[in-house]
Amino acid sequence: MELAERLQHMVRIARRAGDMIVEARQQQNFSHQYKGGDELVTEVDVAVDQMIADELEALAPGEARLTEELTPDRSQLERPGALWIVDPIDGTVNFAYGHAHVAVSIAWAHDGELQAGVVHAPFLGETFTALRGEGAWLNQQSISTSPAEKLERSLVATGFPYARDKRAPLIRRLNHVVHACRDIRRNGSAALDLCHVACGQLDAYYESVSPWDFAAGLLIAREAGARTGHLYPCPDNLPADLYGENLLVSAVGIHATLGNLLRDADAGKRVETD
Repeated sequence: MELAERLQHMVRIARRAGDMIVEARQQQNFSHQYKGGDELVTEVDVAVDQMIADELEALAPGEARLTEELTPDRSQLERPGALWIVDPIDGTVNFAYGHAHVAVSIAWAHDGELQAGVVHAPFLGETFTALRGEGAWLNQQSISTSPAEKLERSLVATGFPYARDKRAPLIRRLNHVVHACRDIRRNGSAALDLCHVACGQLDAYYESVSPWDFAAGLLIAREAGARTGHLYPCPDNLPADLYGENLLVSAVGIHATLGNLLRDADAGKRVETD
């Protein structure tokens, strides 16, 4: 299957998933549960994950899948060959509370390198797509990142883990960044934050997230011209494209400055304020 044809199928599946999400929001008859004690999951997450799994199996029988709800086995990241990376609902809390920043994220990688990605936001009417080496698009129109060159004039997004006991170091990072940039956004969907860097609605994004949260969005941002990377070296046994710890994705002109600022925060260096 050609990569462009594969992407067309991915878009079709993501839009079908989006229709399921919109219908579930309208009916408001889904259950709320928690996994790991803190993280909200609804029966809609599972139903959408199952639909996507069935569609992908019909499209590409036997290809491995890493999905948030049904097949979250991260050991697949270390294996060669084809791998689907799926988040059926990125922004589950937003979905449950009636907010618009909700997305379906589907990426396809081969031998650890991202090749195609789609992020579909049904409540925003936005469908982002990308093919490796061929660019990125929003609703079939080519997109590119902002020309930001100064952090103090940049809009930066981030997020926080559900586990409250892991937030303190991230608050320290936030304190450094908020004193250095134009403003901060915390929208609740990593996939959409990355796509909004891609189209210039944000200038930068940093966070540590799971592969299904960022895979498609990372490719979309990179293909739109963003500089993508990590604050610290990646483990030797994992492909950098699929490693989600300490991600930093931004306009090229502010990447080094923001990275240094975040590392200073981790080192406990004092933030300078007016």
